[in-house]
Amino acid sequence: MEHSHLIKPLLDGVYPTIAYGKGVYLFDTNEKDYIDGSSGAVTASIGHGVPEIIEALYEQAKRISFVYRAQFTSEPAELLAKKLSEITKGDVNWAFFVNSGSEATETAMKIAIQHWQEQGIYTKNKIISRWISYHGITLGALSMSGHVGRRERFVPLLEDFPSVSAPYCYRCPYNDTYPSCNLLCALELEREIKRIGKKYIAAFIAEPIIGAAGGAIDPPRGYYEKIKEICEKNDVLFIADEVMTGIGRTGKMLAMENWNVAPDIVALGKGMTAGYTPMAATLVSDKVMAPILKGSKIIMSGHTYSANPQSAAVSLAVISYIEKKDLLKQAEQIGDYLRTQLLTLAKDYPMIGDVRGKGLLLGIEFVEDQQQKRPFPKQFKVTTLIIQKCMEKGLLVYPANSGDEGVGGDAIIISPPLVITKKEVDELIIRLKSALTEVNKELNQIKSDLQK
Repeated sequence: MEHSHLIKPLLDGVYPTIAYGKGVYLFDTNEKDYIDGSSGAVTASIGHGVPEIIEALYEQAKRISFVYRAQFTSEPAELLAKKLSEITKGDVNWAFFVNSGSEATETAMKIAIQHWQEQGIYTKNKIISRWISYHGITLGALSMSGHVGRRERFVPLLEDFPSVSAPYCYRCPYNDTYPSCNLLCALELEREIKRIGKKYIAAFIAEPIIGAAGGAIDPPRGYYEKIKEICEKNDVLFIADEVMTGIGRTGKMLAMENWNVAPDIVALGKGMTAGYTPMAATLVSDKVMAPILKGSKIIMSGHTYSANPQSAAVSLAVISYIEKKDLLKQAEQIGDYLRTQLLTLAKDYPMIGDVRGKGLLLGIEFVEDQQQKRPFPKQFKVTTLIIQKCMEKGLLVYPANSGDEGVGGDAIIISPPLVITKKEVDELIIRLKSALTEVNKELNQIKSDLQK
């Protein structure tokens, strides 16, 4: 076999070669079809091979694909910034375009710190974040991430930002239940601010629904309302990391709308261009921008491809497609249907401990003991086995962490494109069920071998 020069996720892994995609299906070079049950990495939100997006790509490429933002602005970038202001609630009326979610969250962090510096406050340079969270792989974004596995190699280089518990009701950090818990996980933020001192804290960052680090953990009612109240009371900015949840994924343009909470800064990515080109954005409120406009008038950040006109044109076309096809409503309704099917599936598979999430961002946590919520032994590699069996059955799902402090558990995210139909959901469930049946058999065999 010829040596590959491409660094793949697993260096000696064998991966099928993609040929093309259409709608919610992907096809490899052997013509095997796969239901894209994870939208790639929760990205391909409008499906594959959409003619309107391909046309937008082509038309913009005929005009101009690249300009440097320090030399020119462009009509697509200007229109996209305006469009994002129009479709998001609150006053996040400014857009800084970057290339990836990691860059978007890191830019959010920098802007939050600059906001205070422009007012002559130089002590507020710490970001509070949560354990069981993931905000990106660059060093600044990883410093804000409470993803133990992804931090592990780089801990000496990272800031010590994660400090409060996630709203993980299935495994409550206080061993309590909602609503008798009185939202202790939210109140923990206030205690942490008191411990550190609010004069040192620039912002608090959170994923509205926790993605890769927790498998679509969604908070109890009232959680974000309390978080926002605490932030405002203590002069701490609230950053919503909507890289995974934004642009329709949960049935709202921004997931924070599910709780009627307006963040001060928003990080977007993934669904902005639905995978057709790389692009992300940091949206900034009028409140945060005000001292910068009065002061330096410069956001101290930037990348070569920032505000790329090719990607901006694609993002405009994607948002237009979502609006035209009413995909927010589709995500909510089909998401409810998919969730119901997964809950029904859980009755037949005791290894399913929890089904959670909103819209078409759903997670399944797997356990060895449903009553005790005991995870499978780490050496069983259950998540890897599930992903492998799903792929064999022609279903793509996304790996996620779970378990105590997001360590030692098994979970997947199911997040198909927003265009998926009920019939296609039914086919997804058939393939998932077939995969889980085989996983069950293999796990029983492993346990039997260990008992010998």
